[in-house]
Amino acid sequence: MLGAYERGERAISVPRLARLAAFYKVPVEQLLPDAEAVPVDATTSADRHGAVIDLTRLEGLGGAESAMLVRYLHMIQVQRQDFNGRMLTIRRDDMRAIACILRVSVNAADQKLAELGLSMG
Repeated sequence: MLGAYERGERAISVPRLARLAAFYKVPVEQLLPDAEAVPVDATTSADRHGAVIDLTRLEGLGGAESAMLVRYLHMIQVQRQDFNGRMLTIRRDDMRAIACILRVSVNAADQKLAELGLSMG
């Protein structure tokens, strides 16, 4: 799990970061990357190959596919503890499952999300 945080594959919540800092007996700032060490335009491969889903628009869609998509995205929100309720960033690895739900290839998943009006970027 720690390796996934370090590689940027998983997001860490602030409470969990605080617990880790307490466990290692270091200030929280010591666990955060140095702002100067991270390029301003740095993006993860997940950002480059994932999608941002408009969750409010998804609620308005009907059908079995959208119901399955809602359940899957809710599972992602629970895992990440991300409950802003309006949009959700999907990582590249999650796009495989979304492609299956939408019954398209992985390469066509973002196009299908755009056609449904769900993709924000």
